[in-house]
Amino acid sequence: MAEWIISEGLTDYEHAVAFMEARVAAIHAGTADELIWLVEHPPLYTAGTSARDADLLDARFPVHAAGRGGQYTYHGPGQRIVYVMLDLNRRGRDVRDFVARLERWIIAALAEFGVTGEIREGRVGVWVTRPEKPPLADGSPREDKIAAIGVKLRRWISFHGMAINVEPDLSHYGGIVPCGISGHGVTSLVDLGLPVGMTDLDAALRNCFPRIFDDEI
Repeated sequence: MAEWIISEGLTDYEHAVAFMEARVAAIHAGTADELIWLVEHPPLYTAGTSARDADLLDARFPVHAAGRGGQYTYHGPGQRIVYVMLDLNRRGRDVRDFVARLERWIIAALAEFGVTGEIREGRVGVWVTRPEKPPLADGSPREDKIAAIGVKLRRWISFHGMAINVEPDLSHYGGIVPCGISGHGVTSLVDLGLPVGMTDLDAALRNCFPRIFDDEI
């Protein structure tokens, strides 16, 4: 069974990466349990392995090379970072299935607040349709991203993970092209008009985890 840790306050990004590196090594060695680690970071941008220089529009915050998959993303207060350190050696060495489970986990947690999260072909992450906003130029409905996913595997142990917007400063996304996707916006639970706090989301994530992952082991 995975251990859960919730860190209070803001966690330094480089400290978080070092902690994950050590924990992944310990999980592989059999000296530590799997871990779900919930944190918040101070404002920063991370660049995944596919990040394009042109997508960094304004380096108003520190920029960190993350080493995970994906492109540029933003982390900051009001955003729940879910670092997922699971042993895929025991959970079926299937990266696509693992990412799909992370998506389903986010969607299930959002559903507890009446939010319909969806995935889109060619657009990583979880999206919500915004019919109350003007449609795109081609007439299709506006969709805003509410959660990002970026993972890394070492010896089939996962780390990095997910970022879910509860109540971050959405203007901070203006310094990047989030995940390399233009033409769509970014939203949060509070931006959607929901009085949801971090502890509410944490409870939903913990409640939904077993039905998504515990059938693997």
